[in-house]
This record gives sequence, C-alpha cells and structure tokens, in this order.
Amino acid sequence: MNWKDKFPQENRYFETDNGILYNIDVVEGLKRFPNESIDLVITSPPYDNLRYYSARNEKELENIWNFEKFKIVAKELYRITTEGGVVVWVVGDATINGSETGTSFRQALYFKDECGFKLHDTMIYLKPNFTAVGALKVRYAQVFEYMFVFTKKKIKTFNAIKDRLCKTAGKPKTGTIRQKDGSMKRMSSEGKIQEKFGIRYNVWKINPQSIKGHPAPFPEQLAHDHIISWSNEGDIVLDPLCGSGTTLKMAEKLNRKWIGIEINPEYCEIVKQRLLNLQKDLL
Repeated sequence: MNWKDKFPQENRYFETDNGILYNIDVVEGLKRFPNESIDLVITSPPYDNLRYYSARNEKELENIWNFEKFKIVAKELYRITTEGGVVVWVVGDATINGSETGTSFRQALYFKDECGFKLHDTMIYLKPNFTAVGALKVRYAQVFEYMFVFTKKKIKTFNAIKDRLCKTAGKPKTGTIRQKDGSMKRMSSEGKIQEKFGIRYNVWKINPQSIKGHPAPFPEQLAHDHIISWSNEGDIVLDPLCGSGTTLKMAEKLNRKWIGIEINPEYCEIVKQRLLNLQKDLL
C-alpha cells in the first residue's frame, strides 16, 4: 500500500511523490489523520497579534487562532505522533500594555501537563542580524524565539549536528563535573583527544528569510536542521500550519515524506510554486 493511502483524499491541493499539501482548516485536517502516523512535526503558530496573516485585524485573527483552538491542535498532535516522535513548536510572545503575554510558556505547559508530551528541550532561535524594533527605551530588544521540542514517550531519533568549533581541538580533554552534593568529579572522557567539531548547543543563530506574499516565513536553515536532527530518510514530517511551506520544501529536499496543512489558498499556491521550483532545481 502506498503511504499516502492512509491519509484522506479530500482537500488535497498539491502532491509530489513524497508529499501532500491540504487546503483545509488545521483542526478539521488533523482530525482526519490516523493515530500515530506522523514521525516529526515542525511548525510555528500565529504569535498573539504580531502578524495578521490572512486576517485583516486582531478580531479576525482571534477567530482564526486562539488558545481554545490551540488546545484542540495540541491534543490532536499527541494522538497522531508516533511513539518516540517529536514536535518542534516555534513560538514567540507579543508585548501588550507593557507586558509580554507569556503565551509561549502557557502553550508549552499545556503540551506537557495536559497532553502527555515530554518537554525534551527548550531551544532558542537567535536572529543575529535581526533589526530590533519596539520600546527600546524601557526594555532590551527581543531578537529570539522559543523552539520547544516535545517528545511522545522516549525519543527514537537524534542525529546530532556537529558543527561547533572546539577551541581545544587536538588536545587531551580535561575538566571536572560538579556532583549533586557539590563535590567535583573528574570527567570520564578525560585524556581523550578533543575532536575539531563538537555537537552544537541549543541556541541556534540563523538569519531570518523573506518570502514574497507571506509575512513571517521560516528560515530554510532552521527547518533543515530540525529535520536532520529528529528524523531519518523516509520518515513522515508534518507542518499543520505550513504558511509558505518551508518545512515541506526542506523535507522534500532531504528525502522525507511530508504533509502540510494550510487554510489560506494564496499561501497554498506559494507552497506549490516553491516545490515545483525545487523539483526543477533537483533535475
């Protein structure tokens, strides 16, 4: 049986051999997916009122995306994620009336406490060349977003990216590790030769990207690195709020199967064209 056969036929906007793009509301779409059918989810929901997306104002945006809708999506993601699978939830907070909303933390705790996910890692997406705007007279510029990495039970895949240049490369490892009682213990790897590159840390410096027709696209490098880290070739990657389709493009490029859900047909057309252009580039 073809892997696509277990997913609904209705509302398919575009397909490749590796993927399906649905033009449908996220809740309606997720409810049609079978249990434990997705290996990796990478997505970014609307951030409070920071972007209107297809809405014209804050009231319309509230109808498109709110915390009650988030709760349904979070529970559906737990249902459809395979055991050991991962959800990467990229989110930030608006500042309203002088206070950050804390929506990101509220969502993270809901995933963990109400849905059953484990909070595997709280990562930071740092934008090194981001142009800071806002009330800089009273606070420091916000130049990062959270990347919450959730797992369903014990994680099954971690392909560590090793690109952190080690200053002591070629030299024997030395050092101590502090114990719970405060005492120091020599490292078990002491004496081994330090490699040139070590596993990167959980703060990722990646420059933002622009896509014509969409107000807040993922950087391709961000999607690429998460796909590499938490999945293998042939796994199914989902972006249930896929916007301009960066996750889908990178999944196609990295030989993963992919599924995207997007309610806005104009964004679906952007995704379609990006994937068609990728196919031309890969020929």
